[in-house]
Amino acid sequence: MKAKSTNAIDGYVGERVRLRRKMLGMSQASLAEALGITFQQIQKYEKGINRIGASRLLRMAEIFGVAVGYFFEDGLVTAGDDNMRPETDAVAAFMASKEGLALGKAFIAIEDPNVRQKLLALTRSLGSSGIVIADRDGADQT
Repeated sequence: MKAKSTNAIDGYVGERVRLRRKMLGMSQASLAEALGITFQQIQKYEKGINRIGASRLLRMAEIFGVAVGYFFEDGLVTAGDDNMRPETDAVAAFMASKEGLALGKAFIAIEDPNVRQKLLALTRSLGSSGIVIADRDGADQT
């Protein structure tokens, strides 16, 4: 492997950068400005095209208000296997979507832990039951 080539871990870290940036409502341009780089570089980081150096990752963590370990949470099962994708790709992609962010924010706003547990149980039952739910437009959703 060449020293400068990217791998699955770089892609995962980029996804975590994108997720946190979106959770904070921050644009690529504003993150780039805070880092002193171009927004195109942020795009490359988030897509896993370019690797993020340690000092830049530390600065991102400071900007985002997280520990550096945040970028590696729930990562690869086997960090040494460059062919593996993170197990949480689908979850990270959903949480970075408009719907995922809205759902996450709404869930966090529920203060009663019993209500949270009941909502989680309902969501799990709907997800595993195969129930068809019509959305506002009348289109079927599973």
